[in-house]
Amino acid sequence: MGELDRRQALRLLGAGGAAAALASGLLPGLARAAGGGPPDPVAATYLRVLLRHTRWAEQQFDSVDGTYPARDFTFAVVLGNAVLLTRDGYDATVAGVDRETLRTHTLATIRRFAASNRLAGGTEWGRKLFFDTTFQSYFVLAARLLWTDLDDTTRQHVERITAGQAAYTTALGTGDDPDSGSWTPHGLLGGHVGDTKLEEMGVYAQSLAPALAWAPADPRAGGWRAAFGAWSRNEAGLPAADLANPRLVDGRPISENTATNLYDSFLVENHGSFGPHYQEELWRTSGRNAMHFLAAGTPLPEVLTAQPNGELLWRTMLLMTSDAGEPLMPMVADREHLYGRDVIPLAFRAQVLGDRHAARAEADLAARLEPYQAYAPADRITKFSGEPKYEPEARAELAISYLLHEWRAQQGPVVPVTRQEFDAHAAGAADFGPGPGLLAHRSPAAWAATVTKPGFVKFAWQPHHDDWLFVLGGANPMLLPSTNLAVRERHATTYAKIRDGFDGTVGVLRFDTGYAAFATLPTGAAVYASTGVAEGEGVLNVHNLSMPGVPGLDGDRTYTAVEGSVTLKAPTPGVRTDDLTFAPVTARYVRMLGVRPDPQYGYSLWAFEVRDGEGPDLARGGTASASSASPGKEAKYAVDGDATTRWAVSTSDRPRADSWLAVDLGAPRTVDRVRLSWEAAAGRQYRVETSPDGVAWTTAATYPVPALSSTKGRLDIDGRAGITVAGPNPITVTADRVTLSDGPPAPFVAELYPGPAKASGRVTAGAAEATVTDGFLVLLNLSGAAVTGTATLPGDRGTRRLYRGEQTVTRTGTEFSYALAAAEGRIEPPRFTLTGPAGVKAVVRDASRVELTAPAGLLPVLVTVTPDGGRARPVLLPPRRTVPVVFGDVRPYPLADRALGRTTFPAEPLPPGMSSPAAAVDDDPATAWRPGPGGRMVVDFGAVLEVSAVELAWTRGRVPAAAVETSVDGVTYATADTGPARYVAVRTRWKPGDASLVRLSVRT
Repeated sequence: MGELDRRQALRLLGAGGAAAALASGLLPGLARAAGGGPPDPVAATYLRVLLRHTRWAEQQFDSVDGTYPARDFTFAVVLGNAVLLTRDGYDATVAGVDRETLRTHTLATIRRFAASNRLAGGTEWGRKLFFDTTFQSYFVLAARLLWTDLDDTTRQHVERITAGQAAYTTALGTGDDPDSGSWTPHGLLGGHVGDTKLEEMGVYAQSLAPALAWAPADPRAGGWRAAFGAWSRNEAGLPAADLANPRLVDGRPISENTATNLYDSFLVENHGSFGPHYQEELWRTSGRNAMHFLAAGTPLPEVLTAQPNGELLWRTMLLMTSDAGEPLMPMVADREHLYGRDVIPLAFRAQVLGDRHAARAEADLAARLEPYQAYAPADRITKFSGEPKYEPEARAELAISYLLHEWRAQQGPVVPVTRQEFDAHAAGAADFGPGPGLLAHRSPAAWAATVTKPGFVKFAWQPHHDDWLFVLGGANPMLLPSTNLAVRERHATTYAKIRDGFDGTVGVLRFDTGYAAFATLPTGAAVYASTGVAEGEGVLNVHNLSMPGVPGLDGDRTYTAVEGSVTLKAPTPGVRTDDLTFAPVTARYVRMLGVRPDPQYGYSLWAFEVRDGEGPDLARGGTASASSASPGKEAKYAVDGDATTRWAVSTSDRPRADSWLAVDLGAPRTVDRVRLSWEAAAGRQYRVETSPDGVAWTTAATYPVPALSSTKGRLDIDGRAGITVAGPNPITVTADRVTLSDGPPAPFVAELYPGPAKASGRVTAGAAEATVTDGFLVLLNLSGAAVTGTATLPGDRGTRRLYRGEQTVTRTGTEFSYALAAAEGRIEPPRFTLTGPAGVKAVVRDASRVELTAPAGLLPVLVTVTPDGGRARPVLLPPRRTVPVVFGDVRPYPLADRALGRTTFPAEPLPPGMSSPAAAVDDDPATAWRPGPGGRMVVDFGAVLEVSAVELAWTRGRVPAAAVETSVDGVTYATADTGPARYVAVRTRWKPGDASLVRLSVRT
């Protein structure tokens, strides 16, 4: 039945029967076995979460008005209600309301807001593209699910809304909606720097989808369809990719796309920073749109299943995925942990596109939903961040995700890959460029990044991809003590397994006060080194919550150093009261002087109390003042004794560290304690000071007091991360903040492990910093001048690791010679191991070739050489002779071919007859690119290179005529195989029976 045309279904069932079938979920796309429950465990989770979320929805119900309110589009809860009312298993105990009451509330709300929509003749809401049409989409789908329960007038209103919106949007052409303020897609040109227009184009498309689904026979549908296709095809527009793809989608070639909504590294920026939440928008709007078509039994437009550049965007999302299946967000603080909003993109990719990796991510996220929902404030599914409208929106999107699972059940389930398969597939490293300011690496054991976007500067590391371990987002510092440090130079190096034999990154940054660097390894370990750019460096803020069911959130965190352990309990959510006592002092003035604010909101106090022993609050009779205040949140409200009023710094002063609140007690008084009751904007660090005159201040107490301080250079964090530090300052743990170099600015090196801390791998290296971490040699030049020197590397029971370059075997290890450019960082994996006597000199050329020279002497020397991952070979070295040793069966990493592993175009969807051109740059002789008739492929190096040669290798058979083209911008090409180029293309006259391209190799 899923393939029946909807009109045929209507004829078969009759108008009344079709409507009843729709209300029961039995129209094409939603057919279910009578009396059946959820189709799979993930869908069952969604239904349980919706049931419990109904408690929140009912708390919003306006009993006076008799509907869910218009405020924050709360009336959109009706879609979740409609799913619950038309599915089996309704449980009034869980939902907190009986089924008939819920039905009454839902139908009354649909009647009211159908009539009040501007497109139906009302004046309250609707038609406005941002954001009314998003909630209109939910609203129309809810009405259709409950169609037989609606009166004729309400049905007519819903139909007018559906068709009227499409007519209105189409009438705008490519112009802006005058009701939507500054929101604009910039026509079909789009935009990508700072604020992608992917979201805006998605909204235009989404405003058209309901009409195409529910009114496909409307005479105006042809125009709607054309507009829907144009907006949808351009959502993820990038000219260099689109111009290379002649594939027709809904009858139009992708090469006709005109928008630039992405960075050329396939990253989406919104609100001034990389926002994975918005990168997912392509599939979020697609999920909303697809559900209308599927529910109506109308065929999906091709663009929903053949999305230009969609797979390359998804590749970026895979690189950023947490262990919960949602994206890691190092530059965004108010979109983190939006579990209810993060479901639908994964559900669409998994259930509609059949993506097994997305299905794994969706299952992981679904497993977190119920523990998350139970956490305070209970029942909600968009906690911790976001806007009020996200809650009803999340309910609607969860309902759609459930329906997508029902539809998929008819086609056959999508079986998720295993967690191990997912981690292996998602692994990789990418430099997204200085504009986006992101250098990211996902290994199977950890995620790490160097972030240089102004205001978000940090070195991020999440072992086990656990974004509930370290606080990552927005202005929260990581390793660097502040996200506001100005980056004067950025040096980024990316290692790729296909070219180098391993994935890794090195980011070296110059600040006004010195250099810091971050190297990430394929084992999940990382190395942080600094010249000492600021005091209190090496910051890691730790999440500590009681959220049973989420790994690590057990209600406490345990920190273990050589000196001992301390366990810190999770604070009460949203509340923190600090009681500080000190030696009695006589003072007239007492103040809180900030040292470190809340990263997002600064400082805000419900109450500031001052006492002598157990006596009365002396601040109640005093006069309060402050460094700044928000309107209606003046200083006086912190000492008025009213628990519902508070002081807060001004919005502009939120980033300011030294904001203060003071109280004049009116006369000198003896005081020995203060109590500070904080709002969510709780000071992370501050001093309590006293003064006789309000001019000269003396510190009486500080917050917080370290719970653990260690000078032994090793710390275990709750069994989930281990850190080894070499430097002069102690490691301290204070509340939920770890500081690896707690003291004045000083050089130090930290090795971070996704498991127990290991012995320090720091080695003596003269002018450079060097470590041997998990066997990898990390070399960092933290200076503005080139350096040369020798690093003294340890051995292991007579076995010596050999790294690319020149080294000499010693009695205890090797002496490795290095030369580093200014601010250069390098990672060298062990290419060989050697067993032999001191004095042997080794020059490693690549992973397959090493030249060995015996020390001075009269007799030959026998050594054993083993390539990484290969078989050992004994080698006899004549005295003072150099012997080249070559392992022909070992890949000679690093490879010189600049095309290997690079992004290729066309990307999916591919033109007819063409296979993926990535097969020509995958270093696999068993795969090849089949061009298809007249096929053309492009490889993107990511930066302009000076190309010296391009080589083509074909399979057996007739080699087609082919020409090589180069381009610096991906738009204009010239026939050439040398010279400056970022893009190299191969144009063929391929015909059936011709050979396929095994390898496209580019040399510089």
